[in-house]
Amino acid sequence: MLAEFNGFVHIYVACGHTDMRKSIDGLATIVAQNFHLDPFEKSLFLFCGRRRDRLKGLLWEGDGFLLLYKRLEGGSFNWPKDPQEVLEITPQQYRWLMEGLSIHQKNTIPKLEKKRVI
Repeated sequence: MLAEFNGFVHIYVACGHTDMRKSIDGLATIVAQNFHLDPFEKSLFLFCGRRRDRLKGLLWEGDGFLLLYKRLEGGSFNWPKDPQEVLEITPQQYRWLMEGLSIHQKNTIPKLEKKRVI
């Protein structure tokens, strides 16, 4: 969908399924009313359909909304299921999601805080 992460601060995933017939106004309403977030902030909001083979992204660019749409020709997205939840994800988790992986990888190497070299 988007390969580069320029121009937005946060990435949010609307868990569960969303009616893919919704357009900009309907998705912005979901962001504001259901998740109590500001659709006009510089954030990417992601929504997925029931079959999990399509998703839409909503991004405010300062002078208007950008509506992104991706349909997989084979396979499905590994989408979080809780319909009442919105998750903020990292750019790495976004890449995993676009590659069909779970955003909760169990085998990643944890980041360490700075240690002192002896």
